[in-house]
Amino acid sequence: MLDADTVYIPLDRWIQTAIEWIALHFRPAFRTVRWPIDELLNLIEGGLQATPPLLFILIFALLSLWLAGRRTGIFTVVALFVILLLGIWEPTMTTLALIATAIVICVIIGIPIGILCARSDKAWRIVRPILDVMQTTPSFVYLIPVVMLFGVGTVPGAVAVIVVAVPPLIRFTNIGIRGVDRELIEAGIAFGATDRQLLWEIQLPQALPTILGGLNQTVLMAMVMSVIVAMIGAEGLGLVVLQGLGRLDVGRAAIGGIGIVLMAIILDRLTQAVAERDPKKASPFARLAGAGRMIMGGRSRGAKTATATPADSKN
Repeated sequence: MLDADTVYIPLDRWIQTAIEWIALHFRPAFRTVRWPIDELLNLIEGGLQATPPLLFILIFALLSLWLAGRRTGIFTVVALFVILLLGIWEPTMTTLALIATAIVICVIIGIPIGILCARSDKAWRIVRPILDVMQTTPSFVYLIPVVMLFGVGTVPGAVAVIVVAVPPLIRFTNIGIRGVDRELIEAGIAFGATDRQLLWEIQLPQALPTILGGLNQTVLMAMVMSVIVAMIGAEGLGLVVLQGLGRLDVGRAAIGGIGIVLMAIILDRLTQAVAERDPKKASPFARLAGAGRMIMGGRSRGAKTATATPADSKN
C-alpha cells in the first residue's frame, strides 16, 4: 500500500528553491523593474497629496458630472467630503496613487499583449493558459514571491496589484479586436489600408468600448488588491484596515473599509461611464470602409434585381 509519508512530491521545496535562485541571480533586473514603478508612484502620490482637498473634490466633481451625469457628480462630492471628514484623506490619496500607477502599467502591458493575441492565434494559445493561472490563483499567493523578489513596501504592493489586475484588460482587448466586423476590415483593405492603418484606424476605434470595459474590470481588481497588499507594507486605506484589525479596533477598520467602498464606487462609475460613451467619429479609413461596404452592398442588390427582371418579363 502507498504511504503518504513515503510517497511524496516535494513541490513546495522545488518552488522555494526556484524563487530563491531567481532572487539571488536576477536581483539587478528586479531593481531595474522596480525603479520606474517607484518613480511613477512617487510622482502621482506627490501630486495628489499636494493638491488641496477642496480643489481635488471640485475637479473630480466636474469630471464625474461631465462623464457620468448629475447623480454621479453629486455622489462623488458627497463621498469625497465623507472621506475628508473621516480623517482618512491622506491614505485615500495614497491608495488612489497606487491604483493609478498600476492602471498606467497595466495599460502599457495589457493592450499590446491583447492586440498581439487578437492578431495571432498562436500567441493567444500561449497567453490564454497563463491568464487562466493568473486569474484563478488566490491573491494572497502572489505576496510571498513579490516580497522575496522586490522586498516590502508600497512599490512591491504595486507590482502585486499589476499582476492581479492586468489579465482582464488583455482578455477584453483580444475579444474587442476579434469582434470587429470582418466586412469592415475587408472594405478597409479594399481601399488600400495597411496593417498599421487597419489596427489604428479601424480595429482599435471599433473595439474601444470593449477595451474600456476591460479597463473597468482592471480598476476594480486593482482596488481589491490594493487592500490585500497592505500585508506586505503597502500604505493606504488597506493599511488603515489592517491596523484596525491588528489592534481589534473595529471602528478604525470600519473607517478604512468605508473609504475603500466609496472610492471603488466612484472609480467604477467613472470608468463605466467612459466605456458607455458614444465612440468618437470614425477615422478616414473607417468612413471609407463603411462607404465601400454600402456601395458593394448596393451593387450586389442591383445585380440581383437585374437578373430577376428578364425572368419576370417573360412571365
